Amino acid sequence: MNQLEIILAKNNFTLEEIVYLLQTRGAEQAFLHAKAEALKLETIGNRVHLRGLIEYSNRCSKNCYYCGIRMANKHVERYVVSDEEVVDAAIFAYKNKYGSLVLQAGECSDNAYILHIENLLKKIMQVSNGELGITLSLGEQSRDTYKRWKEAGATRYLLRIEASNKELYEKLHPANHSYEKRLRCLYELQDLNYQVGTGVMIGLPFQSTIDLANDLLFFKSFDIDMVGMGPYIEHKETPLYAECKQLLSHEERYQLSLNMIAVLRLMMPYINMAASTAMGSIVEGGREAAIRVGANILMPNITPFKYRENYFLYDGKICIEESQEDDLVNLKALVSRAGSTLGWDEHGDSKHYWHKQNI
Repeated sequence: MNQLEIILAKNNFTLEEIVYLLQTRGAEQAFLHAKAEALKLETIGNRVHLRGLIEYSNRCSKNCYYCGIRMANKHVERYVVSDEEVVDAAIFAYKNKYGSLVLQAGECSDNAYILHIENLLKKIMQVSNGELGITLSLGEQSRDTYKRWKEAGATRYLLRIEASNKELYEKLHPANHSYEKRLRCLYELQDLNYQVGTGVMIGLPFQSTIDLANDLLFFKSFDIDMVGMGPYIEHKETPLYAECKQLLSHEERYQLSLNMIAVLRLMMPYINMAASTAMGSIVEGGREAAIRVGANILMPNITPFKYRENYFLYDGKICIEESQEDDLVNLKALVSRAGSTLGWDEHGDSKHYWHKQNI
């Protein structure tokens, strides 16, 4: 056997072996991707599950250096989707058998906001007869807030670490952002028995392949249930844009992202992984390629059309101008081209999570 075959024959990879796998290209990369696809089919099957994405608000109290809706960006028209519009979007997801939705927003943590989200979750549960799965991606909150939102109907929570290397994390955030607090929130979500997701950006300034390999080891040591990761795409209204000349090419960021998905599927066979919008934004056909190498989640945008242009986390984001109906048609075709089928009317929970529950 050659070196690649020897590595892939193992159950666990060392840091050095992960770095090697991430750097594969050509025939070796194709072999890696085929192994990941085969394991996905063996462990979690061929179905892709939908999460109707509601970008609830672009108001944010954070000032992350990479994010287009950071508080200091004065070129963004701020908005909050009305309760009626959120409920209408949830009804669309429910009637079209998406099975689940995601409520995502910039970070706020005042008492009125916390109560509002709690009541909104109850409304979504009511109009879907308690049948829609709900994932929240609403940033760092207190343990009590997470508990209230779970009791109101949320079962999954995505809180991306963005970079598991503390030094790199601190280069991406102002001094008042705490890496330790981020970790504490993830542990509290686990302790509250959420299905917990996290993720990183791939191809950041100052980031090495060793950093990315350690990100994958972080996911495994944390015993994560879900991962949302994809290529870093710059936004011109952010401080990190000043570093754009040192960035890898879009193609290289894309290839690294495919390898990250494939290697993580081999390391954690039963987790859920999203084929991120960023994958399709950086390269046409990127989301279906992600599905082929290990991803099993898609997040069609069901945010009311009038708000979408103001939720630009990065430049060149796709799925801004498509209607909910057109996006659904396109996703059906995408999944078919990827050789998969859609899991209609299913929560698509993480099998990794349920294995931990001994169910």
